[in-house]
Amino acid sequence: MNALIFSIVQLLHTVINVYIWIVIISALLSFVRPDPSNPVVQTLYRLTEPVYSAIRRKMPFLIMGGIDLTPLVIILGLQFLDTFMMRAFLG
Repeated sequence: MNALIFSIVQLLHTVINVYIWIVIISALLSFVRPDPSNPVVQTLYRLTEPVYSAIRRKMPFLIMGGIDLTPLVIILGLQFLDTFMMRAFLG
């Protein structure tokens, strides 16, 4: 049973880290405004925009002076969740 829990926690850790990188890449791409018909850009948009819009609805104050801090909040939240999960289940 211990090996199963370890495997699940490691898998979730990997998924969280991959999603953090997706958010970082998406945030960096927002500065250069790439072609919206590019399949990579569309995939990144589909992966991040539902989470962005949910956070923006709950915390509209994250957009200050044209700067959107939503990716930062998502990254911090995922880092907290990852650290909490790793400490709680793996000791």
